[in-house]
Amino acid sequence: MTDTKPEPLEFQEIEHKFVVGADFDLDSFTASLEALGPARKTAIRVTDTYYLLSAGRTGSFVIRHRYDEELHHLTLKTLEADTEVRREINLDLGHHAGDQQARVDAFLEHFGIEWRGSLEKDLKVWYFADAEIVHYRATTDARAVHCVEFEATRKPSLAEALATVRRYESATGFDEADRSHLPLVEILFPELGERIQ
Repeated sequence: MTDTKPEPLEFQEIEHKFVVGADFDLDSFTASLEALGPARKTAIRVTDTYYLLSAGRTGSFVIRHRYDEELHHLTLKTLEADTEVRREINLDLGHHAGDQQARVDAFLEHFGIEWRGSLEKDLKVWYFADAEIVHYRATTDARAVHCVEFEATRKPSLAEALATVRRYESATGFDEADRSHLPLVEILFPELGERIQ
C-alpha cells in the first residue's frame, strides 16, 4: 500500500471571514454570487462541537466534530493570531454509523478535554471551481453572529489562493481591510481565547 504525499497546501485553510450585521443584504449578495455562475449551492444547518484538549492548549489547536446531512468530520484546526492561513486536517468519519458524538466524546476524553462548546450554524453555501463562499448565522446559548466567508479550495500556491479569495471579495463588495482575524469559535466563546493565552 502506498501513501501518497499531500500537496504543500492540502492541510491549510485559506480564507477571509467577515462579521456582518443581522440586516446584511443577503439578496444582493446572492445576486452577485449567482452572476458569477456557481457550480452548485446549498442551504444546510450544522452542529459543531469544539474541544480544547491538554495538548491543544499548549499547541494552540482545537478539535471540531461536525455531523450534518453532507459531512461527518473530526477536524484539527489551529488557533492563529490571524485566521487567513491556518492548519486544518479533516478525518472523514462517514455517515454509515450515523452521528457518533458519544464515541467522539469517549475517544477524546483520553486526551484530557479541558473545555468544550457547541454551536449551530445555518449556512448558505455557493461552490465554485476554486472557492467556497458561505453566509451563515452561528448561535450558542449565549451569543449569535452573522458571517460571510471566502475560502480558496484550489490552492496551487499561497499567492494564487489569496488572489482567488480577494477576487470573490471584490466581486461581491467586500474589502479585505474589514475582515475579522478571529476564528468563529473564539468570537462565540471568548473564554476559549483566554484559556489559550
